[in-house]
Amino acid sequence: MSDTLGRPPARLLIPAALGTLLLVLPLVALVLTAPWSLLGEQLASEALREAMWLSVLTATVATAICLALGLPLAWLLARVDFPGRRILRTLVIVPLVLPPVVAGVALVSAFGRTGVIGEPLREATGWSLPYTTAGVIAAHVFVSLPFVVISIEGALRSAHKEYDAAAATLGATRWHAFRTVTVPLALPGIMAGGVLAWARSLGEFGATITFAGNYPGTTQTMPTLIYLSINSDPEAAKTLSLVLLALSLAVLVVLRDRWLVTP
Repeated sequence: MSDTLGRPPARLLIPAALGTLLLVLPLVALVLTAPWSLLGEQLASEALREAMWLSVLTATVATAICLALGLPLAWLLARVDFPGRRILRTLVIVPLVLPPVVAGVALVSAFGRTGVIGEPLREATGWSLPYTTAGVIAAHVFVSLPFVVISIEGALRSAHKEYDAAAATLGATRWHAFRTVTVPLALPGIMAGGVLAWARSLGEFGATITFAGNYPGTTQTMPTLIYLSINSDPEAAKTLSLVLLALSLAVLVVLRDRWLVTP
């Protein structure tokens, strides 16, 4: 088909090549200039182990929460007609385009010690969310949940409503149809949303440091550790970045059938 259309024009190939360089060159430069000799030492450091463990833990818990909340929300947006559905969808995806620091300020305004919800919660229980591991998870959920909702909603829309209607004609309740028909059909989208949420949580920085701070062993994740290392030890920052780059590539491997295979 490409032969019958003729040669690709240079005015398209040149910007495509420049775009490729812009995306690939920094990653290649990181791999080439990183002090590989320090990798073993960095991997053995207590600070990295604590930050990595906290990053994986909070990302995993946040992903579980995102799936528990995002699946019903995506189903609501995809399957139920109600006034204000478009407005709700817009509000749900706002964190996708919100600057991370602004997301952190918004979380402080809502759940901070003097926040709309945080102050009554602190007065009633003596407990506050900011600067805790739970605060890190809350920040991750806030920025990752839209990825889950969008991914699952798209999968639910691909699984047409006719399947639910067919289940209803056979006597299935809507809840039963959701569990036995809707969810299995949307499972690839659910899995993709979970992986995206986990990856987004693992790399979250702005909202986390604004809302939860950067305390080793409690709120210091890999991105915040790298941020601190940039000024004090740039070579260590590159080495730590390699670890997150490897994890990011692993996410693409998991999603290879969804994104890396052309139809």
